[in-house]
Amino acid sequence: MTNPSQIPFKRAAVEPVECLKGGWDLVKDQYWLFVGIAAIGMLIGSAVPLGILMGPMMCGIYLTFFKKRRGEPIEFGLLFKGFDYFGPSVVATLLHVVPIVAIVVPSYFLFYVGMILTMVSQGNDPNPAAMIGVIIGFAAFWLALIIVIIMISIAFTFGYPLIVDRGLPGFDAVKLSFKAAKANFWRLLGLSMLSFLLNLVGVLLCYVGVLLVFPITFAAIAIAYEQVFGLRDPNDVVSNLPPPPPSFN
Repeated sequence: MTNPSQIPFKRAAVEPVECLKGGWDLVKDQYWLFVGIAAIGMLIGSAVPLGILMGPMMCGIYLTFFKKRRGEPIEFGLLFKGFDYFGPSVVATLLHVVPIVAIVVPSYFLFYVGMILTMVSQGNDPNPAAMIGVIIGFAAFWLALIIVIIMISIAFTFGYPLIVDRGLPGFDAVKLSFKAAKANFWRLLGLSMLSFLLNLVGVLLCYVGVLLVFPITFAAIAIAYEQVFGLRDPNDVVSNLPPPPPSFN
């Protein structure tokens, strides 16, 4: 099993614009195949609560990118090879989703209870200043929530790629992803913002465009991973088996 402490990573290595350009270059000659892989992967991944299937699907998606990057042939069925990483990917997904749920659900509850109590206290003679305060509070609440979710998601950027490329267990992959993301935070934030703008354009195209953007934004993350960690030599076989017992001969 790969020792996470022995995997080096570069600081301030992510180039957001180059990642998107590299992502497009990676998928453009088989673009529609990657659209199908990303779309079906996201559809299956969203079918079960808490993203239990999202982890294997994301691993399958990144597996196709890494094989393509190494010049190896790819096919649609590679998506389902992500289930080879089912255990580690589910652990990584839960470590990602559970904190967000733990933050979002109580925040929703407290905010809406406070808003209802404010409205009830106004009675039949509402105070415009109080209502404006509620609207400002609503906007501030959403802004703070979005910032928290973005920061958590950036920390998990390299989790699935590390599972696929380096064969790390879920917890170790997330831990190393946190360290590498912290060392590249502002650059990953820039990549996230550019990807958001692309996805926004997709949403404006009656949501169908989002499916067309997915392969590029996912491939951009694969390129960012390569900039930070490099790709493992395919001849370096990764095993998840425990080391053999010591010999006393």
